[in-house]
Amino acid sequence: MKKNIFFLVVITLFESCQGQNAKAIQTVDSKTYSEKLASSERPQLLDVRTPDEYSVEHLENATNIDWNSSDFALKVEKLDQSKPVFVYCKVGGRSSQAANKLAEMGFKVIYNLEGGIMKWKGKKTSNNLVNPRGLSVSDFEKLINSDKKVIINFSAKWCAPCKKMAPYLTKMQEDSKGKFVFIRLDADENKSLLETLKLEELPIILIYEKGKETWRHLGYLSENDLRKQL
Repeated sequence: MKKNIFFLVVITLFESCQGQNAKAIQTVDSKTYSEKLASSERPQLLDVRTPDEYSVEHLENATNIDWNSSDFALKVEKLDQSKPVFVYCKVGGRSSQAANKLAEMGFKVIYNLEGGIMKWKGKKTSNNLVNPRGLSVSDFEKLINSDKKVIINFSAKWCAPCKKMAPYLTKMQEDSKGKFVFIRLDADENKSLLETLKLEELPIILIYEKGKETWRHLGYLSENDLRKQL
């Protein structure tokens, strides 16, 4: 009986903490995020991506504290917990985890950018000294203009669903020779191309036939569901 009471108390406390964390976090779209930022005096704006990602471009006045760094908690402890804190990453996954951590640490108001910087419509600070990488639009058009079906996969090293899909995509790429063209591209190295194609999520699967897009899928996709399109 005492054990049951103990576990009930533990579960109640856990659910209470979870509820408080959820109340502290607001995941909002780009427009709302921008409005909240503008109305906040000296906003605490955190870019929780890697330093390399931050160096290419970031939101104006953002501070970079890498979510995956070992000293993330130590660095954010220096922030004012009584004031709102704004977090964002590439597509929203890492910032969601960071927001949960901030709530656990006692931050009262946390705004998480829905869709990350890929869906941000406001001003950015870009590093114009960084050499452009990846395919140009013309190079991409040459790739998709094939007499065979062309499958394009955009992914990133930090993207969890991309990692989950990687094993079967690698195998499909190896098995595709002679049947169809299978191309895998790094999203971070092809930022301009993604913007031109208006793609704002990862992972991405695009299928082209004779230069025309016939199918697309944004987000995680199982091997079985992809094979149905081939």
